[in-house]
Amino acid sequence: MKIGGFQIKEPLPELHEPHALAILRPWIDVGGVGSMTLALIENHFHAQPFGHLIKPDKFLDFTRYRPVIHFVAGRRQVEIPNTFINYVKRSDGNDFIFFHLLEPHMLGEDYADYVLLVLQAFEVKRYCLIGSMYDVVPHTRPLIITGTAVGLVEGKLHQLGVEPSDYEGPTTIAFLVSQRAPKHDMEVMSLIVHLPQYSRLERDYVGTLRLMEVLCSLYRFSFSLEELRRKAAEQIEEMNQSVDREPELKQVVQQLEEYYNARAATIEEKRAKLSPEVEKFLRDVTRRFG
Repeated sequence: MKIGGFQIKEPLPELHEPHALAILRPWIDVGGVGSMTLALIENHFHAQPFGHLIKPDKFLDFTRYRPVIHFVAGRRQVEIPNTFINYVKRSDGNDFIFFHLLEPHMLGEDYADYVLLVLQAFEVKRYCLIGSMYDVVPHTRPLIITGTAVGLVEGKLHQLGVEPSDYEGPTTIAFLVSQRAPKHDMEVMSLIVHLPQYSRLERDYVGTLRLMEVLCSLYRFSFSLEELRRKAAEQIEEMNQSVDREPELKQVVQQLEEYYNARAATIEEKRAKLSPEVEKFLRDVTRRFG
């Protein structure tokens, strides 16, 4: 079945008041936090394929998202980057649709409209974008999660310790999905983990654990997070050792801790002034890692 630019697998499942969880790569998926979180949930519930873009080349530049060659049964096959959707039916509670979004390079408004058409077709009750971004936060404090909410879920974010987002600046065209969804009687929510700018981990288990804890509380998932906690503790210990070996980084972390404490203690969330040395260090890190 075709819905907008998506091919949806038939026969169509009957979904009970579905909620949608979405990740967006490469934006807001630093450290692979969104990707790993969605994979954990999908694997736990044995998610099934649901749909994909019919012509991803209308939206994606394949010189930026490179096709990949795999050997399948002894033959080379090309895997084309795409946006794809999975779903899961649960015995209790609402069902889920999972969107693996890629930042579009072309026809971004059409891309967002096609996602909205799928949400409307299956009467999705809530659309939630999850992910991560770098920020001036230390690894020695609980990671901050910021988010926005429209609808009944708005009051729940504060209870879960999610701070309101005050970000202004460049964003993704895919944000149009969140902006337009409430016009179709959908709740909208975002959950973004703020990671230490100096960490630059390929797989950030600390951020993934933080996001999973919030989602488990929000949806009452009965997940075992012990393995994730073990990996997160190992990463924190590795970062502690790295900081101890680098006096400059140790000084930066100390000032970031002061910044973090001031932010937490100030009701208006006014930002503490970082020293010129710390600001220069963070600029250097950003240039070094892109």
